[in-house]
Amino acid sequence: MSSAQNEFFCSQTLYTAEELLSLDLDKVPKHVAIIMDGNRRWAKRNHLSSMIGHWKGAETMITVVNAAMALGVKVLTVFAFSTENWARSRFEIESLMFLYRKFLIDQRTFMIEEGVKLETIGDLSRMPAEVVEAIEESKKVTAHCNRIQLVLAFNYGGRDEIRRAIVSLCEDYKQNKINSDQISEEMLSKYLDTASWEDPQLLIRTSGEQRISNFLLWQISYTELYVTDVLWPDFDQKELLKAIIEYQHRERRLGG
Repeated sequence: MSSAQNEFFCSQTLYTAEELLSLDLDKVPKHVAIIMDGNRRWAKRNHLSSMIGHWKGAETMITVVNAAMALGVKVLTVFAFSTENWARSRFEIESLMFLYRKFLIDQRTFMIEEGVKLETIGDLSRMPAEVVEAIEESKKVTAHCNRIQLVLAFNYGGRDEIRRAIVSLCEDYKQNKINSDQISEEMLSKYLDTASWEDPQLLIRTSGEQRISNFLLWQISYTELYVTDVLWPDFDQKELLKAIIEYQHRERRLGG
């Protein structure tokens, strides 16, 4: 039995043997990114308020984290709140911030017990202080966890990330910490929010929208894209399995 198979069978069983027949556990993408889209449409379709849709979406994320761990994914990066989301109504923004804080507090025990290390990307300076406090506390108590890293993108935009990276690089240049001959793609990558992780091999977008929406613009140059019509609250372990099986059936040329 391979190490990947052993890790799977030691975890909580979420999949039947039949479901796994088409999956190569040794070739599961180690970094998966997700644009979690469709909460509001799901709520409208079910004649519920948009906030119920967001709450259901938060529950779905826990389901997907569990499934990702079972399959051997090591980094899961999800688009939680974009720089563009500030254009939403004040009520929705305040409700989302309440949801984020409650989610972070309520899920700490789960994260600690299951080995989920919390990380974030994005500019937290605009986030409410109580949300930032919840983020930092959750990071602190999960710092030792090593089964999977859950990276939440808060107040994140790909263009803004690149802008902030260039500003930091320019500051180091002005202070003679680097010179122009050293500036390369690899160097700029080290100034990005995602410097700690390799680029995602798979990007999943739910709800059927055919766009990237300013998410990980630098990092997904050679990432496989998987778009599903399933709305995020309905996305589950079986849908994640389908996405990864599709990924494994593709031939990754990486520019070749």
